[in-house]
Amino acid sequence: MLTYTIQRFLWLIPTILAMALVTFLVMHATPGSPLDPVAEGANPLSPEAQKNLAEAYGLDKPLWEQFGIFIGKSLRGDFGQSFVYKTRTVSEILVETFPISLFLGAMALAIAIAGGVTLGILAAVYQNRSWDYVCVSLATLGVSLPNFVLAVFLIVLFSFVIPLFPTGGWGSPRDWVLPAVTLALGPLGIIARFTRSSMVEVIRSDYIRTARAKGLAEQPIVLKHVLKNALIPVVTLLGPMFAAVGTGSFFVESIFRVPGMGRFFVQSMTGR
Repeated sequence: MLTYTIQRFLWLIPTILAMALVTFLVMHATPGSPLDPVAEGANPLSPEAQKNLAEAYGLDKPLWEQFGIFIGKSLRGDFGQSFVYKTRTVSEILVETFPISLFLGAMALAIAIAGGVTLGILAAVYQNRSWDYVCVSLATLGVSLPNFVLAVFLIVLFSFVIPLFPTGGWGSPRDWVLPAVTLALGPLGIIARFTRSSMVEVIRSDYIRTARAKGLAEQPIVLKHVLKNALIPVVTLLGPMFAAVGTGSFFVESIFRVPGMGRFFVQSMTGR
């Protein structure tokens, strides 16, 4: 087991390098340059000044050398100076924004797990009945709606029609509700459907029939025997799901004005 774990961790190295290389090449393939906003300002820079800036940022070097410098500095935690926020480094921005995005993702995942498992249990216990149809419909709706559509809908409903929560910000716990729920509904639907299918399969097992034949009450059977075994496959979803929640937070943070990594990511894309 230890050998297998070490092998899996070693595979992370080429995977991360490949992802970094693809990201680096795509960034250079897109139109525009970090020097363009400076050169196209009210006081355009002279060619000599642009050349000096390119040398300062290492943009005059071949791509392979730029990539090597990027990897070397990344290993030291040095991501350079921000092109937008001149007085701040990228590392400072990451240190400030990453905990906020992590906290938002953790809240969303907690809501998704609690709500998804609950809906899945109800749908499985009341299979092919009203509760089942309601839970499956809610789960399907959560999976189908894009985050940005759901975000706008929740803002209109709970900030204007029923003014319970602010439209955005991060100053108080009330500001956390809408972005966390928006991020949670997609994973919640996936967990609910996965929990339902897993529980239905376990409920049909022979040892569950034996427990019922012995006269055990339905609630202990569901909570102690069915749920315990049905959640094993669901746990395997949580790792990839946390990554998916982090990816989906980019536009949600921008819509709700959350000062996390996602908001800066969207700003960097629009400023490209």
